[in-house]
Amino acid sequence: MLLPSFTSIVFLQLAFCSAANWTYTGPDGEQHWSKSYPYCGGIFQSPIDIKPELLRFDPSLRPIEVQNYNLSPNEQLTLGNNGHSVQISLPSTMYISSLPNRYTAAQLHFHWGSASRPAGSEHLVNSKQSAAEMHIVHFNSDRYPNIASAVDKSDGLAVLGVLIDIGEFNPAFDQFLRFINGVKYRDQKVQVPAFNIRALMPARLDEYFRYDGSLTTPPCYPSVLWTLFRNPVTISRKQFLALATSLYSSHAQESTPVPLNSNFRKPQPTDSRVVLVSFKEGRGLQGTLSLTSPLSRKRVIQQLLVGDLADLADEGLYQLLPSGSEKLHAGKKKDFKDQESETLSKWKQKTLKPPSWKKGQSTQSVGKLGLAEDTLSYVSLEQRVSNQLKQPHAENQLGQALRNVVFPKLNLKSYLDCKSDLALPTIRHILSGRPTDEVLELDRLLTKALMNQKKTIKQSVPMTNSGGFSPATLPRKPHNQGYPHPWLLPMEWED
Repeated sequence: MLLPSFTSIVFLQLAFCSAANWTYTGPDGEQHWSKSYPYCGGIFQSPIDIKPELLRFDPSLRPIEVQNYNLSPNEQLTLGNNGHSVQISLPSTMYISSLPNRYTAAQLHFHWGSASRPAGSEHLVNSKQSAAEMHIVHFNSDRYPNIASAVDKSDGLAVLGVLIDIGEFNPAFDQFLRFINGVKYRDQKVQVPAFNIRALMPARLDEYFRYDGSLTTPPCYPSVLWTLFRNPVTISRKQFLALATSLYSSHAQESTPVPLNSNFRKPQPTDSRVVLVSFKEGRGLQGTLSLTSPLSRKRVIQQLLVGDLADLADEGLYQLLPSGSEKLHAGKKKDFKDQESETLSKWKQKTLKPPSWKKGQSTQSVGKLGLAEDTLSYVSLEQRVSNQLKQPHAENQLGQALRNVVFPKLNLKSYLDCKSDLALPTIRHILSGRPTDEVLELDRLLTKALMNQKKTIKQSVPMTNSGGFSPATLPRKPHNQGYPHPWLLPMEWED
């Protein structure tokens, strides 16, 4: 893995001092992350609660194959405490070989609870939280030279997630836990003999959950292809307590040590996403269906892009979308007619009179079906949108503006990969490039069709908030843009 230049390292150190003092609770806690890191208040965030209604069986998902995970004890690994987690740097010889691109390992780290509350996994499965969770972070080495280049790209990262329960003693975890007292305080590091990383993972790598998500810590870029294994591993209570009670998030010289525990982010909105599963049998999977193929989905997009919109409405747009009108996520209860009227008004405003900073984007963004393969650079997007919002009193619009730009692109890409439902904001974005009269005709017929379905829909359709644009704390000031993020050095990187 290529390392940043000396100049970059100096800058990262300065940026770390000024911008990276985030925590999980308190005045710098996760509810305030979006003030400095606007993507943390954005879309396609992780972790999520993997509930049965989100699951879709995908028979094309192959077993995960990892290469060179059985490291020789003659090698040395760096174990470190970065103030937010305990982390192990991994050699670039390790990689995932079963994904469309080669993803090279960079590091692994953990999230856990506390001695009094041993529930600290970030992902929940059917609302059940495990004691801890391990993340093995990889970057797309086919397209990017290092993790620093990949971190803010929409296809940049792949993370293998392993849930950890308290149970039987696990000898593989003792390979590094026996050295944990050497990294009690923030920024402390020790060299440890390498070991078999595969032994930290479940025996079966063919059963897993798959979805598009984000880093679970600032800057929260939605750049992660998540694979969460179905089966947890176990560690003993003594091993868990070694993890949960031995470390501090403060430096050794600080007079009041701050314990490092409960370092997990709360579940985030699903934002029209679904969770693909590689296994069909099991509790909570009854009734799950294979999603339509990307090829058939592209026909829906083609119809929206160049087809006759009146015919599309007559055929029933919601019939063509995999979620179906009856499965659209429910929002707050509201009178249906009032909601439709409000939605129609907002749709016309957004579609026919887009804000000045969005003009010219629709054709470029959704004018071709090939956009699903395009790579989004989140740093570049943030810089561009920030520059376009330089007018007075506009800084607090950055978070919402980024959501409006990023959501349609990510939703459409994920939709064509069968990992989301096509949300209404994405449809609006596509239609903004169509002739006005056709859009109005589709708008009229869609409204009529929805009203005709009123008798069969028990839940109001959240047209105004579909796609995850829920209210969030918007940043007053964007964080320093000189470099993606100070956690890019080998021992300063965490998901």
